[in-house]
Amino acid sequence: GYGDAQQQRAGFGENDQAAFETGPLHSADARASQDEPAVTLLGTALGAARAQVHENYIVAQTRDSLVIVDQHAAHERLVYEALKNALHSRAVPSQMLLLPEIVDLAEEDAERLAMHSETLARFGLGLERFGPGAVAVRETPSMLGETNVQQLVRDLADEIADNDTVETLKERLHHIAATMACHGSVRSGRLLKPEEMNALLRQMEATPGSGTCNHGRPNSRSMSASFSSI
Repeated sequence: GYGDAQQQRAGFGENDQAAFETGPLHSADARASQDEPAVTLLGTALGAARAQVHENYIVAQTRDSLVIVDQHAAHERLVYEALKNALHSRAVPSQMLLLPEIVDLAEEDAERLAMHSETLARFGLGLERFGPGAVAVRETPSMLGETNVQQLVRDLADEIADNDTVETLKERLHHIAATMACHGSVRSGRLLKPEEMNALLRQMEATPGSGTCNHGRPNSRSMSASFSSI
């Protein structure tokens, strides 16, 4: 992760951070200042974005190393942490759908979702039974933006079925948060602008635990500029 210890590194102070309109931590669409010289960013923990490879990997440069970041895994972790933080302080804000989304499910899955509707509402997901084997979704979490409601609900039904009998409430909430984070993160294959890549790197630096994905695997790799580590 990139915790408090990282913030003591050169170029990682408030003056450098102020050059970015970072916006909400869950969004990779914040805009970097177009006048910010790239040399200033070389002193940050993850450096300055230089390229995007295969529309999935951000290649960044620091003063003495090259950093490669998996954009989907990194942003998924940021959304996950934002969801957890929101849960600890308040209910997750929701957005009302123009028309309810009807999701057809197995009867037992629809029943499980209905039983956990209050828990799901804390995540900003408002749903109710809609006849046998279906639920009607009326609200979705605002921080997910436009999302595939059908797939989200089916994934949540699977998650609850897999973990409902053994997980504590806190663990269950974190499982649900992880599932929602996957649906709300920057997808692999999305072309990012330079300012979006730099904003994502800055958000990673500011978010504890963001050095690994939700499954515990590193979402970035660093190598010496001398290539002695290869």
